[in-house]
Amino acid sequence: MTEKVQGPKSYFPSIEKKYGHPIDYWMGLLEANVLDATHMSQVAWLKENHEVGHGHANALVAVFRKERGL
Repeated sequence: MTEKVQGPKSYFPSIEKKYGHPIDYWMGLLEANVLDATHMSQVAWLKENHEVGHGHANALVAVFRKERGL
């Protein structure tokens, strides 16, 4: 039996569907452009520069930061 994905990663399928890019694409953008920014600055950057909704941006940033120990 597979476990249901919970937390911020549960948004990933809808992010990929809505914005047409895989999650690795978004992680790469964050890495290349706003690595040293705060959580909310990274969220704002995704919203302002890529028109990502707040909830989706927050989920991407939460996973990005957790996986990098930020």
